[in-house]
Amino acid sequence: MASMDTFPEITGSVLTDPDVTAAYAVDHCSPVHGAVPLAVVLAETTEDVAAAAAWCYANDVVIVPRGAGSGLAGGASAIEGCVIISLAKMNAIKEISVADQYAIAEAGVINADLDRAVRAHGLMYPPDPSSFEICSIGGNVATNAGGLRCVMYGVTREYVLGLTVVLPDGRIITTGRRTVKGVTGYDLTQLLVGSEGTLGIVTEITVKLRPAPVIPPTTVAASFPDVVSAAAAVAAVVGTGVVPALMELMDRRTLECVEALRPFGLEDETRAMLIGQGSTPADAAVLAREFEAAGAHYTVVSDDPVEAAELLAVRRAAFHAYEHAGNIFSEDVGVPRSRLPEMFARIEAIAAKYHVDIPTCAHAGDGNLHPTLIYPKDEREVPQAIWDAADEVFQAALELGGTLTGEHGVGVLKARWVGEELSDDVLDLHRGIKAVWDPKNLLNPGRGF
Repeated sequence: MASMDTFPEITGSVLTDPDVTAAYAVDHCSPVHGAVPLAVVLAETTEDVAAAAAWCYANDVVIVPRGAGSGLAGGASAIEGCVIISLAKMNAIKEISVADQYAIAEAGVINADLDRAVRAHGLMYPPDPSSFEICSIGGNVATNAGGLRCVMYGVTREYVLGLTVVLPDGRIITTGRRTVKGVTGYDLTQLLVGSEGTLGIVTEITVKLRPAPVIPPTTVAASFPDVVSAAAAVAAVVGTGVVPALMELMDRRTLECVEALRPFGLEDETRAMLIGQGSTPADAAVLAREFEAAGAHYTVVSDDPVEAAELLAVRRAAFHAYEHAGNIFSEDVGVPRSRLPEMFARIEAIAAKYHVDIPTCAHAGDGNLHPTLIYPKDEREVPQAIWDAADEVFQAALELGGTLTGEHGVGVLKARWVGEELSDDVLDLHRGIKAVWDPKNLLNPGRGF
């Protein structure tokens, strides 16, 4: 094992006490346990990251980049003998250009903090993962995160204009630009978005901004007799051509988990809840009409921002409510929106088959479901029934023309299934790209594919 005695001086801190570094062994993915890293670098500048990477490269030490540690696929969990390079202290918003509608943020900036900062200038940063109050922009780039608003505004990829990146050997490069258009050379910026820290360490991001809406959206909430009917309502809305500002679906078990954590008055007849927003009252009226046509018990339409925030707080609480209920194996499949009813039905059948608790919520407007398999907190290892049920959920998504992950990334958790979605030829191309960027395979190896 390499000795830290020769580690270079940096602006930030270097942690080597195992009792301290053990806290960095895992991210938010409970099934992946990780290892105690050799050291943790709390970088404060891009130059800190470059110096740490160059030392690791010279000493053949594996690097695991880490942001806020909120990842759900184990992509930032420590590997035996690795150096964790944490970007959490790199949290400055370096520039906000109102005239050109972009911002430059360091990788450790929290998503919600960036949005709040640009709102003061009449702008918005649209991608808003459910963890927006704790997740970092660098982590969002690593997994191409989405969020509640992505049905209308799109995901992280569509807002990244340029990057500052440290390569595995310590070289610093910039990709992209600040202009709206630009096609010089291959689009390395978009290659890096979603690469899960396997090609380079992103330290700064130039993001595109949009004008913030002047009029708050109109919210439509509906209760359904079953989750398949609610999913059918989503498909019906898509067929109208109206693009909702958001459309979130929660099944009965999700609502029960949230009710146990923060009571909101769950009704007995509510087997699923659908929350949509229309940019205009006319769009909201279309959502309400389609919800009712699909069999909603009742539908509430409101233009009150406070009421809307309360409803969305129920949805954003889902993940924490799952954690409160037990250990979680969080999945992140996507299917074509027209296949949502079938996918929800398949999940319910799988849960019954394996006697596994699988509450499911969804960014339903873009077909991204989060079926979350819960098992007892006193079980450190994932029970076989959970693995078997997860396998069938992934297979169901692929059979319906979907994907293994919409925004959480592959990380460690889903690596065993990547070959089910990507062909051997495509995987060979991935390995070739990885070899060009990281010839020693030191940067987050074994993650993503």
